[in-house]
Amino acid sequence: MRQVLVTGANGQLGLSIRDLQTTYPNIDFVFNTREQLDITNKDQVKDIFDSGNFDFCINCAAYTDVEQAEKTPAIAYKINAEGVKNMALACKEYNVVLIHISTDYVFDGEKGLPYTVDDLPNPINEYGKSKWEGEKHVQGILKNYFIVRTSWLYHKEYGKNFYKTILEKAKQGLPIQVTDGQIGCPTNAVNLAQFILGLITLENSTYGISHYTDGESMTWYEFSKKIIAENNLSSVATVVRDNNYRSFAKRPRQSILN
Repeated sequence: MRQVLVTGANGQLGLSIRDLQTTYPNIDFVFNTREQLDITNKDQVKDIFDSGNFDFCINCAAYTDVEQAEKTPAIAYKINAEGVKNMALACKEYNVVLIHISTDYVFDGEKGLPYTVDDLPNPINEYGKSKWEGEKHVQGILKNYFIVRTSWLYHKEYGKNFYKTILEKAKQGLPIQVTDGQIGCPTNAVNLAQFILGLITLENSTYGISHYTDGESMTWYEFSKKIIAENNLSSVATVVRDNNYRSFAKRPRQSILN
């Protein structure tokens, strides 16, 4: 029986893992929400690791508000960099394998081709920079780790995400204007959760960096149309390209992960 600590357990990825736990009877999951474990608090981190005999830690805890991170970056670095450092140090002390979730936003989007795990990150916003700092802490502290980069994460029921926002607007008949200036790969949190749990159950997993998405690249505009069609709302909702879309934070134009 392997014991696995899951941080950030009330987020869409943490809840996806929780939903799958009954299909993994040989794993003893310990789920910790932000209220139960603040990864920026070293004492709380130590107490949690003292309380169990963990083989793996899946770190789903993160600050993901890209716009707010640009305006008040300190909180993003506190969670995505310093908090991750705390987790990595604890994993080293207690001999735990860390599975850390990262993002396509560690890249600048200028390559013009899908990014591989060997490409050097060059983030262009504070969120991406904070996540890259977290990755560097993991790589500098641990030998046995998995860094899983993903992109455009969503869940159809949990969390605040693009999929749910578009669906709600469509159901209400609200105008939907979406940019087609970015290209990436939407990723269902359920599929990502299954991939992560596979790293634990497969004996031949190789430590290091992995990229995981659902594999189909598209713009936000195209994703919106797909969401509406999937929910049979094409007759009542229309998506319009927003060529004047602006955001406070710079966004990578093409962040497809290979």
